[in-house]
Amino acid sequence: MMGKRIVVALGGNAILDGDPSYAAQKTAVDQTAKALAQLVKQGHQLIVTHGNGPQVGNLLLQQLAADSKKNPALPIDTLGAMTQGSIGYWLQNSLQTALSDSNVQVAAIVTQTIVDEADSAFKSPSKPVGPFYTAEEAQTLMAQNPKLTYKEDAGRGWRRVVPSPLPIAIAEIPIIKQLVAAGTIVIAGGGGGIPVARRQKKLVGLEGVIDKDFTAEKLAEQVEADELLILTAVDHVYTGFGTPEQRQLTQVTAANVTDLIKSHEFAAGSMLPKMIAAKNFVTSRPNGRTVITSLDNLKYYGTGDMGTIIER
Repeated sequence: MMGKRIVVALGGNAILDGDPSYAAQKTAVDQTAKALAQLVKQGHQLIVTHGNGPQVGNLLLQQLAADSKKNPALPIDTLGAMTQGSIGYWLQNSLQTALSDSNVQVAAIVTQTIVDEADSAFKSPSKPVGPFYTAEEAQTLMAQNPKLTYKEDAGRGWRRVVPSPLPIAIAEIPIIKQLVAAGTIVIAGGGGGIPVARRQKKLVGLEGVIDKDFTAEKLAEQVEADELLILTAVDHVYTGFGTPEQRQLTQVTAANVTDLIKSHEFAAGSMLPKMIAAKNFVTSRPNGRTVITSLDNLKYYGTGDMGTIIER
């Protein structure tokens, strides 16, 4: 089997699985790195991206707890950069250890993702971040800072919501391409990247969170990947998930995905963005494919049962 250029999109469970301590997260990353190293040893070239939602949420709590005039809390885009740096460091370190018997280099890039300031998401914030509040607490917070928006989150309480604009391009793509061409494993686009807008000759950070699957797809397009490998909590994508009609999907086309999306088969907060990203990638790369599976199922990569495969 010839080696492929694969963009690997890691789900949150690849980094954080319950215990938010440093030791537990680093252990999870070590296990993830060992699984990814097997792909490298099979001859594949990897570009790795990852989620950072739980880490940003925890960091936001820490920022709010220490917020004062002398030590003011930092904005969301900066928290995204901080967690990109920490998770990128963990992954870089763990992959270097897992591949210590090879000459493969690993580099983590703090990545800015260009968005459009006219994106409708900025008028309708929808991405929940941070802690839960009561309705009364949320109203008080909005009165104190009218620029912030809080909404009820699935009956669990009120949370701050921020814009979730669509990614247009990866600002650091020239550097990423150079590293990929040199055979380096690149870690980029973590947490969807830091949302920035182009104002004349400047890139300006914006308060928001970009969907990590959409950024993974954009990254895969721009590095001309052969495959987008989305690792999540389940081995396969299912229709009728959680119902008696639940059915496993193994091989589907972009047209199948379009029909399933129209039928509202996928939950907006979980599988829907993954399926949209899968469809967009195989549409943009006629010979490319997307594989959606679990990290545990990665041991079957290259065999018949390797998850849900989406092709054009």
